[in-house]
Amino acid sequence: MKVSIVIPCFNEIETIEEIVQAVKAAPVENKEIIIVDDASTDGTSQFLKNKMENQVDQIIYHALNRGKGAALKTGFAAATGDIVLIQDADLEYDPQEYNRLLQPILDNKADVVYGSRFVGSDSHRVLYFWHSVGNKFLTLLSNMMTNLNLTDMETCYKAFRREIIKQISIEENRFGFEPEITAKVAKLKCRIYEVGISYAGRTYAEGKKINWKDGFSAIRCILKYNLF
Repeated sequence: MKVSIVIPCFNEIETIEEIVQAVKAAPVENKEIIIVDDASTDGTSQFLKNKMENQVDQIIYHALNRGKGAALKTGFAAATGDIVLIQDADLEYDPQEYNRLLQPILDNKADVVYGSRFVGSDSHRVLYFWHSVGNKFLTLLSNMMTNLNLTDMETCYKAFRREIIKQISIEENRFGFEPEITAKVAKLKCRIYEVGISYAGRTYAEGKKINWKDGFSAIRCILKYNLF
């Protein structure tokens, strides 16, 4: 079974080479690696063109910065694998844990799998209290609307059967992708599983991009895609 790994990338010059090598070393035999550079301005685009195009299956370059959701939409359209998995271009999530995400699908138990940072006994970097509160609030609000019992709606690590993700039209260009995709897979009555993962979160000084404005946008998206 072929796994397409979609890596949305914006201004990740410090980490993009390391994460690509980690993805290549992940314990998945048949994988397709697709990077979508979202008009990076820090030299990432040029580095990808000069150093990485022979390291992965495909690199797609956005002419204008459009956001993570838009980059994922581009990557999903290009994916040819039986399973499509999201990998951020930073080092917060460990590709060595792919099998955890894939196993429920391979066992024909799940159509969609979320990797939760809030369950299990794996290591988690201790960082921002209010981020944790916000994440749990957004997950709770999303669960109230979808009638799911997820613990981590905002996680990067999500894996989909290709036929599921191809059914979904993504509208959100930024981080609103997370509540949008959750609402839409819930409406499809998919079999959704959640597995525990480790998390090596980074600080804003280290390149973290999501902020409080994205939190308010997430509330809007939860209401929009569940009620309308």
